[in-house]
Amino acid sequence: MGKQNKLGLLILTALVVGNMVGSGIFMLPRSLSEAASPAGVILAWLFTGAGVLVTALVFGNLGIRKPNLSGGPQIYAKELFKKDSSLSVLSGFMASWGYWIGNLVGNIAIITTFASYLSTFFPILTSSAPLITIGSFTLKVGNALTFTICTALLWGTHLIILRGLENAGKLNFAVTASKIAGFFIFIFIIVALFAFETSNILPMVEPRLDEGGQAIGLVGQVSNAAVATLWAFIGVESAVVFASRAKRQVDVKRATILGLFIALAIYIGVSTLVMGVLSQGALIASEKPLIDAIVSILGPNAGKVLAGIGLISLFGSTIGWVMLSAEVPYQAAKQGLFLPSFLKENKKNIPVFSMIITNSLGQLFIFSTISNSISAAFDFVIYIATLSYLVPYLIASAFQLKLVFTGETYAKQPKQKIADGIIGTLATIYSIWVIYAGTADIKTFLFGVALLASGIFFYGPVAKQHKKRSHTKKAA
Repeated sequence: MGKQNKLGLLILTALVVGNMVGSGIFMLPRSLSEAASPAGVILAWLFTGAGVLVTALVFGNLGIRKPNLSGGPQIYAKELFKKDSSLSVLSGFMASWGYWIGNLVGNIAIITTFASYLSTFFPILTSSAPLITIGSFTLKVGNALTFTICTALLWGTHLIILRGLENAGKLNFAVTASKIAGFFIFIFIIVALFAFETSNILPMVEPRLDEGGQAIGLVGQVSNAAVATLWAFIGVESAVVFASRAKRQVDVKRATILGLFIALAIYIGVSTLVMGVLSQGALIASEKPLIDAIVSILGPNAGKVLAGIGLISLFGSTIGWVMLSAEVPYQAAKQGLFLPSFLKENKKNIPVFSMIITNSLGQLFIFSTISNSISAAFDFVIYIATLSYLVPYLIASAFQLKLVFTGETYAKQPKQKIADGIIGTLATIYSIWVIYAGTADIKTFLFGVALLASGIFFYGPVAKQHKKRSHTKKAA
């Protein structure tokens, strides 16, 4: 690839920001207000920002020191152990499995958010009128329609991508400008009209109640919000994925850090402004907080304009994430770290088998809209997705520590080892802390753990393929 075709700092930064600022901007203000009081929400953003910063520094550093290891953070797993050993293959497979699950579930969060914002034009999507009753279960009209729309969006996107990645990529690129413009238009309108009401965020510190009715203090609120705020930063590793295509390897680290700070400013700004426009009660009850905020200021027509921008944005994000979700196991399979069947392609070189399996599993998560509200379904899927992403994030931090301890790549920079060792340690502690915080909702946490652990049942074909390759190499 010629240098003129490689990615510069601005493009890499845009990739990082674009992949981070997705469905979270539309729905997280409600989720966070339910988990924490205003002070807890702001602190959660700051703590998560700090945690993601050290994680971003890990990604940036690894992008410079190991530019040949591109394709995502899960790629570092196999490097933790002896090359081509069974442990190397197993860790690579499990990390790829976790990253894959996180991607496909995260895509469903985007799809459910699309349905939420579509309800601005079709309020029947939130209708609680009964449609069918079977025993103690009642299917509501709104849930049935939401399920249908989410399913149609998933498989409609599937068909678009099957026609070729180039066309799908162009369509995804076309909506990016409207997405970023929409965020800043919204922020500008809110600030320009001085609609912020201090009374809406008071008291800043107020207890939240757990399922048992016990009060949760400020520290507990920050922990409860940690999983949700981390979801907002998923994608911070995007520049690392494209490390091999960067004009300069140092731009990978710079783009990662710059993109993180831009996204953090957007998230804190939007969350704070929405909390200042809507009362805490109204925000917690909202299915589409940004729309409700702007409607309270400029009326329903303005809300429809923003909803339209949001729908375009979310549609583009769906295309991008479906493509990425199918690509992860396909690329892992090419390295012998995933099931060989995921290598199957169609005439347009689309990993068709990977797409079918990925979207079929995603369809299972869409069933969460059958019995839950759209917002509850969103909370469920981002919880599972975030826990899944923590596996490769934790592994990346561990890999940096390995480089520090072995001294690999530090022959000419011995003093840098100390700084990188501290950063790697902090990133590891942060990942473990978020995993611990995830136990607050023990049922969903155990479901997520079980989903990750289920990967071991599919490891057999990968191990068999690895042994076959090893015997072939020895014979040669």
